[in-house]
Amino acid sequence: MTEQQETKPKPDNPDAKSLLPGIAAVCIWNLLLCGIGLIGVITHNLPPAVMILCVFYAVSANGLLKLRRWGWALTLAAAFLSMCYGVYVLFRFHQLPMIVMVTVNLVIFLYLVRPEVLERVK
Repeated sequence: MTEQQETKPKPDNPDAKSLLPGIAAVCIWNLLLCGIGLIGVITHNLPPAVMILCVFYAVSANGLLKLRRWGWALTLAAAFLSMCYGVYVLFRFHQLPMIVMVTVNLVIFLYLVRPEVLERVK
């Protein structure tokens, strides 16, 4: 065997879609928000209607992990709506910790519209 054959392993399927690390991080963020919402409902700090948002976050994370187009769209919508809600709470109620949520959701939104990510979910 030559050294060139030893150093370059051939991929099993070159057309296969692979998960980007950023996509995995976005899914973890969505599942974290889902868990926070569920804990808030269980401890009676949030209304039971929040469970609908938790299901929305969980389904979007699942779809994005499977590199489905609908998962990408749900995650994009979740990031945009969470960012809008965070800006509203920040300016209406002056809660400065919401800056973190707004910033993270803005970064997620801008990451999801990158061409590299769009190529993976098509």
